Amino acid sequence: MTNPLLAEWNTPFGLAPFAEISDTDYEPALEQALAAHMAEIEAIAGSDEVPTFANTIEAMEGAGEALDKVLGVFFNISGADSNDARQALQRAFSPKLSAHFSAINANKALFGRISDLWARRDELGLSEEEARVLYLTHRGFVRGGAALEGDEAERMKEVKSRLAVLGTSFTQNLLKDESDWSMPLSEADLEGLPGFVADAARAAGEALGAGGPVVTLSRSLIVPFLQFSPRRDLREKAWRAWVMRGENGGETDNRGIAAEILKLREERARLLGYPDFAAYKLETEMAGTPDRVRELLMAVWEPAKGAADRDAAEMAQMLKADGIAGPLEPWDWRYYAEKRRRALHDLDEAELKPYLQLDRMIDASFACANRLFGLDFAPLDVPLYHPDCRAWEVTRDGKHVAVFIGDYFARSSKRSGAWCSAFRSQAKRPVEKTPVVVNVCNFAKPSAGKPALLSYDDARTLFHEFGHALHQMLSDVEFGSVSGTSVARDFVELPSQLYEHWLEVPEVLAEFATHAETGEAMPQALLDKVLKAATFDMGFQTVEYVASAMVDLEFHSGAAPADPMQKQAEVLESLGMPRAIGMRHATPHFAHVFAGDGYSAGYYSYMWSEVMDADAFQAFEEAGGAFDPETARKLERFILSRGGSVEAEELYMQFRGRMPGVEALLRGRGLAA
Repeated sequence: MTNPLLAEWNTPFGLAPFAEISDTDYEPALEQALAAHMAEIEAIAGSDEVPTFANTIEAMEGAGEALDKVLGVFFNISGADSNDARQALQRAFSPKLSAHFSAINANKALFGRISDLWARRDELGLSEEEARVLYLTHRGFVRGGAALEGDEAERMKEVKSRLAVLGTSFTQNLLKDESDWSMPLSEADLEGLPGFVADAARAAGEALGAGGPVVTLSRSLIVPFLQFSPRRDLREKAWRAWVMRGENGGETDNRGIAAEILKLREERARLLGYPDFAAYKLETEMAGTPDRVRELLMAVWEPAKGAADRDAAEMAQMLKADGIAGPLEPWDWRYYAEKRRRALHDLDEAELKPYLQLDRMIDASFACANRLFGLDFAPLDVPLYHPDCRAWEVTRDGKHVAVFIGDYFARSSKRSGAWCSAFRSQAKRPVEKTPVVVNVCNFAKPSAGKPALLSYDDARTLFHEFGHALHQMLSDVEFGSVSGTSVARDFVELPSQLYEHWLEVPEVLAEFATHAETGEAMPQALLDKVLKAATFDMGFQTVEYVASAMVDLEFHSGAAPADPMQKQAEVLESLGMPRAIGMRHATPHFAHVFAGDGYSAGYYSYMWSEVMDADAFQAFEEAGGAFDPETARKLERFILSRGGSVEAEELYMQFRGRMPGVEALLRGRGLAA
């Protein structure tokens, strides 16, 4: 029988035939797809024809279609719905894939053809995008070690293979620590919790078969528990479990893995002639150098720390008034911050949450995309990889644009966090492809028959990930290697963070923030309070983020630390990290940085992009409003549709006419003097 992963997918919109795929299909499909891809690459490299863009670069763009299909399905599902078999396959696939792509990178005949084209690039009559793809292909081979010889070339292969294995181990250890821990609660332990938190704890207990309510390490459950539980002992126990992920000793401890990853990254950079990994990594980003990143982070750190220190002093007095001796602790912050928010803004999360129904927030994200870009979303009844998933066809003026899949609820088989990915990316050459995009979140699943309710932070996450999805869906380029989110890491968060702003547009909340029981719109008074409190506790949020970004940067600047935990402590001490605030991501569970190279030396990217997103939304406001049609057209034309086909800074200049300063970000966070 034909392997369903390798067969022609005669399905609606060419979706993967999820219902036909079993875990036993992945390994043989991968072996065949790897062999087919290597044969295609060897045919390109061994061609007797004079190298041209078409027979070399475009041919490479079209090679590996079967491999793309297999890996697109496997990695999306193994991240969102893992099991023991898929985890074993991940461990087996990591070194195989590393060896495969290292062999391609080390193919001297192929690199010779690419280098020949690069040397003659001005004579080839290339379009702007073709020239860009040639540049990126040549640069990628050089940075991957294609110019290395002998022992250095062999060592580069070994380093990349080991890094792939370590990244997989880090991810799986973290998933196991997260899925294995839960804290049983009695009905008495639920006292003082809003109904939505108690319901989420009961639903989590049902899902685990625990026989009663539990707190898990899902962010959408543990954060509201820390916000609302009056039981300080339980808050401490939950908080410690949350921050100790990957740091519990035994087989799932990630500290040694992090140390080895940092050492190997430094070696990789030095093999290529860079002083350290940060210099290597940032060369291709908008920031360019570690010093520019430090300058940005420290410009934000001081006002943020000042705000956090003032907030901490007030909460320490609240703690004392409750008769608790001793200092404010990290497991106290969210609890007393919520009390302060109620006191200062008369805003209660329990009052707000019934107005933030998941389905209505999805509708809101779609409606904004319709008003801005003319996109329409129609539900699809198609088999998907999990019963919780849902799908929509995306059209514009009746023409198919994309398929969008939403996978919103937390489960023990799903890694933590939220992300956007693609089963298929947009391209026109050598074969036209429309995108299939997925947003994955970890919202608390409600009990049967009850609506899913979001926190305001959850709703912002939904808009954020949908911003990434729009970047994929509106992509309009020739080649897949530069489509959608294939951009500089410190530019990729611009569309996502910019889209968050539409959640705070009053007319959007007025229309879509409707009560789960009564169906009534959010009262104007509550809406006003929500918008007024938008920057509440921003000192805390900024400090926990910047601390993580600085630790990441210093890990990769200079010699790799032998003991990352000691280095982390030193960086935090040098910053003057407030006692009652923890890093958003401590080293043993810092998946952004250690699960792969994506955000390594690049966690600052969210803030770099935020400088632009604050300024970009200001462009709408200056033009007359959040839905100004001409500004929306410019946003699509110069940013969302162009992918990585043009340098990021040039794209932003085309959209805005100038690069922004940090002032708009500080104003947006309520941290401006």
